[in-house]
Amino acid sequence: MSSTPEITFPRHVVIIGAGAVGLMSAIHALDQGLQVTLLDFNEPGSEEASSYGNAGWLSSHSVIPPVEPGMWKKVPGYLMDPIGPLSIRWRYLPRLAPWLLRNLASARRERIRSTARALRTLVVDARTLHHEIASRAGVGHLIDTSGVLHVYRSRQQFEGDAFGWGVRRELGIQWTELEGEALRQREPDLDPAFGFAVQVDEAGHCKNPGAYMQALQVYALARGAHCIKGAATGFRVEQGRLKAVVTAQGEIACDAAVISAGARSKVLAAQAGDHVQLESERGYHAVISGHAQEARARTPMMVSEFKVIATQMETGLRIAGQVEFASFEAAPDWRRGEIMRDIALKLFPGLPRELPSSDVRFWLGRRPSTPDGMPCIGAATASSDIIHAYGHGHIGLGCSARTGRIVGQLLAGQAPEIDLAPFSPQRF
Repeated sequence: MSSTPEITFPRHVVIIGAGAVGLMSAIHALDQGLQVTLLDFNEPGSEEASSYGNAGWLSSHSVIPPVEPGMWKKVPGYLMDPIGPLSIRWRYLPRLAPWLLRNLASARRERIRSTARALRTLVVDARTLHHEIASRAGVGHLIDTSGVLHVYRSRQQFEGDAFGWGVRRELGIQWTELEGEALRQREPDLDPAFGFAVQVDEAGHCKNPGAYMQALQVYALARGAHCIKGAATGFRVEQGRLKAVVTAQGEIACDAAVISAGARSKVLAAQAGDHVQLESERGYHAVISGHAQEARARTPMMVSEFKVIATQMETGLRIAGQVEFASFEAAPDWRRGEIMRDIALKLFPGLPRELPSSDVRFWLGRRPSTPDGMPCIGAATASSDIIHAYGHGHIGLGCSARTGRIVGQLLAGQAPEIDLAPFSPQRF
């Protein structure tokens, strides 16, 4: 990695990608006195952006990577079941293989523990950090700080996840158990077949991620940021110093850049001298609107059995989750959206069995995922003027507030507030 150059102000930074991480980075760069240009081919809050359609969780306890010991035994099943909770399209397997092998190798108990320790430093206080920024942007009401649930059919099923919850306990994460009637009182519309849950009070959620992203953009622009619609294709670096971000329309002269383009960041990372392992981990959601009187989730809930999260958004009941590995450009398999809808009907029997198509909307997003479950944050090899900030996988929204703070610190030449060694873009 190149040595850290002397930093002079004012400094112009181009932030590539106006999703949650990019917008948070923009706000914190403005706080540091930098000139900011946001570069993205989507509008913030656009339905095309992954930040739009996530489950909205701000979960400071989401520290367990999405792998488990012995997971390699399940790969044949993933290939055979195109609509299972985790599926791999056959044609994509050769391209996915290096990522998948490293992912499976990380599914060891001690490796998971070390990953959890690192992720905890990034996600801790997520709801507090988000509420602070949202309040500054005038949308503090979008951040709910009343906790989340993990729902199981029984205590025995919960104990099947003992390893993950034990790791959380080692990190000081606490929870409250709800069983039987206590859970019924908390979630009267939930199928009574689910009789056990744990409530994590330190977590929160965003009630409308799309509106949140739009508000952050408005706030950044009001403070002097500029926004350009387009796509970055590379960088012009001279003697280790960044001179410009290259786009199809020409160069944008600048002193610094942030790669925060989500699942599209891999090519830009290579242009910055770092060959990272990053895949597009596709997730779907279904939003059921207009039926809050029949059934709703009073508390956002993770249902491990189905690998989904149910969140009551301003726009309706959102069921989001599961995983599909396919190329970025592959056509959506909307059967997976229908599965989300059908899971909602299983979880909340009060919903009409025949939902009008006008009451259900499906969506596909692409999570930027690394094989070890940790993001890439830090300076690029080609120039320390280029900062990596992507790869947060399932916890991008929750991590974005602290990641943005760290990016601001790096851009200003300050020591980051947490140890970034585990998140090094050069670790691959």
